[in-house]
Amino acid sequence: MKVLRLILAIVGIALVLIIPSNRSDEYASQDTILGNYWKNKLQKDSLKISTPKATQKLPDSIVVIGVGDLMLGTNYPHKYLLPPENGKKLMAEIHPFMWDSDVVFGNLAGPILDTGGKRKHCGDSDNCFAFRTPEKVAESLLDCDFDVLNIGNNHINDFGKPGIENTIRFLRKHQLNFAGLDSIPYTTFQKNGIRYGFAAFTPYDTITVNMNDSTRVSQIIQHLDKQSDVVIVSIRAGGEGSNYQRVTKKREYFAGENRGNIYAFAHHAIEQGADIIFGHGPHVSRAVEVYKDRFIAYSLGNFCTYSGIYRKGVSGMAPLARVIVNSKGKFISAQLVPTKQLKDGKVIVDPAKQVVRVIRRLSQLDFPKSNLQITHDGWVLQRPKLRQ
Repeated sequence: MKVLRLILAIVGIALVLIIPSNRSDEYASQDTILGNYWKNKLQKDSLKISTPKATQKLPDSIVVIGVGDLMLGTNYPHKYLLPPENGKKLMAEIHPFMWDSDVVFGNLAGPILDTGGKRKHCGDSDNCFAFRTPEKVAESLLDCDFDVLNIGNNHINDFGKPGIENTIRFLRKHQLNFAGLDSIPYTTFQKNGIRYGFAAFTPYDTITVNMNDSTRVSQIIQHLDKQSDVVIVSIRAGGEGSNYQRVTKKREYFAGENRGNIYAFAHHAIEQGADIIFGHGPHVSRAVEVYKDRFIAYSLGNFCTYSGIYRKGVSGMAPLARVIVNSKGKFISAQLVPTKQLKDGKVIVDPAKQVVRVIRRLSQLDFPKSNLQITHDGWVLQRPKLRQ
């Protein structure tokens, strides 16, 4: 099985790199800009992404994959909101990319619960975004080789204590690492000789960890930094929808709620020891940045949201972020694999690479002085510093 997965992974990545598109003029100019330096770097990076054996010395580079919101289907309020075949085919085309990595992360939007639980209070009961994913549907996560999930978001309490407790039981049963609750603010795990720390935050002061409590944020991340080689942080913040694609560098408000300043939070988290920041909440993709040699994706958008979440236009496209770092979390490069959701809910590699263009444009607008280069194929690279 491992051999078959490796073959599929190699074939899958080869396909995304050779997808044809109207690119001749633009990419020719990028080749001129990048030159042989980046061509050689890409070739070297592509050779370093295979998963090392635990008996080997620490690898020169590791691949951490981050994807956005996961809402695989809900049986509330109606069972027709569940995907066919328990969602086994929703992410099937993307599996090879996930298998070819060291760690895979995602944002789980909603509790895992078959029946029961008391639905959260909604001002309008006819327009209530409450999710309840049955266990058989949630098992499709296992096919993707997820290593760690954020459960600390605005939907984990959709069906109260029974939903939270069963989500924890399910994830522990299947040996999936998770964090994000006030009672479980972080987790640590080891894989292939690398020690990982993970924590998740929101702007809510309820059952999750409040991003605005800077003292606690610092304590958690500093603790993980001492215990781990690579620290991954998930942050659920910001306004929602196509009108909230920009990183404003200010506190954001949406639906009468204080949704926090994700820019200030991300920089503070890195200063405390975080190595990779994965943002969520806006349900659209946002810019990427490298700060102090650490990678930030300000929003990874909707990755696989079968029901209950709008997924047309920019809301239906998202990157699969392959972040390549050294064994201490320092950024080397990244690749934004472009995906989109079809009408039937399946996630596929987008041959038009729309989300790459979106993220490149937003990154240029929000961080015009950045030394990052985002290529047509989604590679995120730092330009070499010029000698004085």
